[in-house]
Amino acid sequence: MKDKFSSLNNMPGHVTKAIILAGGLGTRLRSAVPDLPKCIAPVNGVPFISYVISHFMKQGIRDFIFALGYKSDLLESCISTILPESDFRISIEPDPLGTGGAIRLACADEKEENVVVSNGDTLFRVNVQALAALHTEKKAQCTLALKPMKEFDRYGVVELNNENTVRSFKEKQFYTEGLINGGVYILNVPAFMHKSFPERFSFEKDFLEQYYAEGTIFGLKDDAYFIDIGIPEDYERAGVELQPPVL
Repeated sequence: MKDKFSSLNNMPGHVTKAIILAGGLGTRLRSAVPDLPKCIAPVNGVPFISYVISHFMKQGIRDFIFALGYKSDLLESCISTILPESDFRISIEPDPLGTGGAIRLACADEKEENVVVSNGDTLFRVNVQALAALHTEKKAQCTLALKPMKEFDRYGVVELNNENTVRSFKEKQFYTEGLINGGVYILNVPAFMHKSFPERFSFEKDFLEQYYAEGTIFGLKDDAYFIDIGIPEDYERAGVELQPPVL
């Protein structure tokens, strides 16, 4: 994969590294998958995270950091069957740190200025390099991939200004339509790491929702395929809709 994308590496804004958040407890999925972390729950015979990795590899991502916590030994063993050791490293939370703390730990000593961040239990087939291009153009602290949805109550809504800056985050309730945070971001690592946070914190609440008013957090609408397997109904739907990837 590294040679395949070597010609892209010098493109302005091109990103080649991803942090995959895979440390959650997955309590809502326990009835369907009682003994495994949700991101390695089997979907048509392969762990769900394989679909996530496959998509990012197709988008030019060459190196991965997996932020692990709950049952990290199972996850690390699974990942090692998908990727060669040279293409990933593991970041393990000693105690639950929240999404923000997990990202901050994974970013420790990171040399890349911008990285992709994604939830490991969500497959959102975004155009990563288009997201990165906007991020670089705007000199953003963070750029969110936003999925348009209709008639939903499981997610909050993100509103944008005309320049693609985030105008507001709205709470979960029933919406006839709106843009949701799809759980894929381009993050400026130095800007994030220079901020002061508690040891345990939420990336969404304590970073995005606290700092969007500064005008350096952007969003890009992308109507690509999206599925979040966090609840049994959508986990079952994934088995109908997804075909095992070729890695």
